[in-house]
Amino acid sequence: MERLQKILARAGVTARRKAELLMKEGRVTVNGRIVTEMGAKADPVRDRIKVNGKLIHPHGRKVYILLNKPRGVITAASDPRGRTTVLDLVKTKERIFPVGRLDYNTEGLLLLTNDGDVARVVSCAGSPFAKVYEVRVRSAPEPAALERLRAGMRLGDGTQLTGCRIRRLRQGSRTWLEVTLTQGKNRQIRRMFDSIGHPVLRLRRRRIGFLTDQGLPTGGHRPLTDFEVARLHRFVRRVSSKDKGPPQNNACTLA
Repeated sequence: MERLQKILARAGVTARRKAELLMKEGRVTVNGRIVTEMGAKADPVRDRIKVNGKLIHPHGRKVYILLNKPRGVITAASDPRGRTTVLDLVKTKERIFPVGRLDYNTEGLLLLTNDGDVARVVSCAGSPFAKVYEVRVRSAPEPAALERLRAGMRLGDGTQLTGCRIRRLRQGSRTWLEVTLTQGKNRQIRRMFDSIGHPVLRLRRRRIGFLTDQGLPTGGHRPLTDFEVARLHRFVRRVSSKDKGPPQNNACTLA
């Protein structure tokens, strides 16, 4: 018997936290019975588990795809406005979902998978899977303004940002910077630079932890290598072992 959230995540339905939301909404059944209790367990082999009335297959083939998302593409499974989605660019027989998100006008690396455990570890905040971006901003920010961002700050809506790494790549009327985040807030980089008066003109993600865009053209995608998948699974095991131990401030930091 396993927790239902874990079974749904491993089956590639969605990440574990979103699986809990599906359960709360009454969209998950086990042998015909709606299950909303977060501690509920099921047998992934013997029980018939359905989401939105569709039977899931917990032991399907795991898929790991790295996409270099272009601008003008939605990070979603579908779009009611008919815009191109990341799943339109990556066709697989298996049901996969994007890990985290990139804005419509943001380009760069995005991992797509049906492995909920890997998705949970990659998307959580922490240095092993820090996200590295190249950012072009209007004019040249003063050193003091960049120090405010590096140190961490509170945005006007009360959102508290942790510190980040920033280094200049090119300076001029349109400055390029490299920004490394270990925190993932909605539109974080755009909001950071808006707060110091230097709006983002272009934004692309170049790295997710040890995964880089080297050799991957904009709009292109590739499956992860066996070595990369094995490395991801090592991180999952390390995080899982920490989760079983004493409470941690952030088990995903692997500190």
